[in-house]
Amino acid sequence: MREGISGVWLTQLVILFILIFVAFLALSLNYTKAFKVKNELLTIIEKREGFTTGSDGSIAIINNFLKANNYGVTKACPEGSYGVSNLNSEATEYATGGSKKYYYCVTKVKAPSENLPSKVYYKVNIFFYFNLPILGDIFKFDVNGSTGDIANPADNLIAKEE
Repeated sequence: MREGISGVWLTQLVILFILIFVAFLALSLNYTKAFKVKNELLTIIEKREGFTTGSDGSIAIINNFLKANNYGVTKACPEGSYGVSNLNSEATEYATGGSKKYYYCVTKVKAPSENLPSKVYYKVNIFFYFNLPILGDIFKFDVNGSTGDIANPADNLIAKEE
């Protein structure tokens, strides 16, 4: 009987380690995907020199990129940023810290510069799920990044002070 009980404990221990490994693997894969998406958003904003509108603007390109990559995670944006709540529209909304959900958030920040007072950079905030195959979505995490400095931005968003 003793061998039967120790075999059950050993089996439970092996199952526990397998679950921990699967959870770590799922977290790594989801974070890697979110990190790649964030980097692409930053690149698009830098190439278009701001968070611009229009058919060739950064908002339309970002929305098309997110739709093509089946990105569908939403969360509330921090106060003072601009969020996009509909990927089929170029409308941005100023986030007031409420409970409205957005696909991604962009904050325009004045960069410290004495020579160029209009110099800014952009902070991008996207979200990803930590989900396990059987348990489903457990947590939402933020992935943040910022662009390099842009001397003359092509948009008319209000820039925050640092």
